[in-house]
Amino acid sequence: MSIDIHNKTKRRLSGAVLAAGVAGLAFSGGVLMNIVPSFAEPVRIEQPPQVPGFADVVEKVSPAVVSVRVKESVRQTANDATNEASPFENLPEGHPLRRFFEFGNPNGPTMPGQRPEQRRRPREGMAQGSGFFISEDGYLVTNNHVVEGGTTYTIVMDDGTEYEAKLIGADSRTDLALLKVDAANVKFTYVDFADDSKVRIGDWVVAVGNPFGLGGSVTSGIVSARGRDIGAGPYDDFLQIDAAVNRGNSGGPAFNLQGQVVGINTAIYSPSGGSVGIAFAIPASTAKTVIQSLRDNGNVQRGWLGVQIAPVTKDIAEALGLANEKGAIVTLPDTDTPATKAGIQTGDVITAVNGETIGTPRELARKVAEYRPDTTIDVTLWRNNAAKQVQVKLGNLSSLDEASNSSGGGSQVPVNPSALSGYGLTLTPSDDGNGVVVTEVDPDSEAATRGVSAGDTIVAVNGQAVKSQRDVETAMKGAQTSGRKAALFQLRNGDQNRFVALPISGS
Repeated sequence: MSIDIHNKTKRRLSGAVLAAGVAGLAFSGGVLMNIVPSFAEPVRIEQPPQVPGFADVVEKVSPAVVSVRVKESVRQTANDATNEASPFENLPEGHPLRRFFEFGNPNGPTMPGQRPEQRRRPREGMAQGSGFFISEDGYLVTNNHVVEGGTTYTIVMDDGTEYEAKLIGADSRTDLALLKVDAANVKFTYVDFADDSKVRIGDWVVAVGNPFGLGGSVTSGIVSARGRDIGAGPYDDFLQIDAAVNRGNSGGPAFNLQGQVVGINTAIYSPSGGSVGIAFAIPASTAKTVIQSLRDNGNVQRGWLGVQIAPVTKDIAEALGLANEKGAIVTLPDTDTPATKAGIQTGDVITAVNGETIGTPRELARKVAEYRPDTTIDVTLWRNNAAKQVQVKLGNLSSLDEASNSSGGGSQVPVNPSALSGYGLTLTPSDDGNGVVVTEVDPDSEAATRGVSAGDTIVAVNGQAVKSQRDVETAMKGAQTSGRKAALFQLRNGDQNRFVALPISGS
């Protein structure tokens, strides 16, 4: 009986607590306990910050991006002298930059829009790449290496519609080409170029194109670097991006999040043949200028200075008395050029163009190319320990005869060889009386370390022409007297000139 009363009392107490829906107290085994009711609720997680998506951008720009199919009659090999090689094909065997374009092909470089088998075997076939419209009346941009050698060009739209296109013009130096689709009563969706000067490392980019001929595909990534020089040509200034870019993406755009083209995908680094996250895009600023010239003229009008140039090293700067290592040191070809007519001399260092400082030879090449032919520019030089300014009327780079100059001249015959004390050089007067020929170089000497080799002709030392060993010694002594720590040797081998700075003995 006592047990029944206890159980009834306990049930009434529990029921009262649960009915109230609040925490209560109960006795269990004579111990006072705290009772908390339990209610089942759905799991909720606080919303994380929204990661930027690309769907809106892709939806708007995709109709402007196309696949480019190029029918080729016979694909010429890179060794065929009649074939104008792309700017990436002029690398010698074993050159370290070949790894940028091998795509697993041991026979040579291959571009993203070019199949490896097309590089070496002449054949009929179809190349594929990407492109994008820049006007509603049908002008579109792609790479030169995509359309090179083509006979017909077919444009495949995002919805599968096909149009025939004609080639307006191409520029091998920047690897850009302009096509035109003529379609009555059709207004094409097109995109604009961005101001790439505002592009920062780390900015998002979206690459849209036709990888491996699959059709419209989208990848995303960031800008990894700016101003990349990959040895493709004198105007290298690539954006590096890590969006996946593969063969067939060539000529396709890389967009910012506003749907503007910041770059045109052109090359990739690929030891394996596929994307490894290193792609190179032509900046929008370069493309905009080149494409406008192709649209107006069918070719690119570039100014031509007519000099051979090399970097100013620390040794060269020291030998010439320059305060820093900026600028481009000049050697001149034998023919008349705008530079020779203006009085620019071999050994001058070009430090500025129209008041803008020149840091490297590449900067000089790009700066001069920005001006149209027949433009007169002010060139600042460093000569004989002083700055000098000359005016140069630029020539036309596109009108140059690209035929290589024949290298004449027979072998030099040593006469009265003698050694240049302290430098490990054995010299003899040249047959034509211009300069002294290096007949032997001590392999352990400073001259050998700096690249002087037998067969080189010393043309001048510190800007002074030399015809004998005594002239060389006199010029070096003069450099030492003036407080220089190095002497600048102008060397010629065949039709090539270069500069080497050698430290002065006792300095």
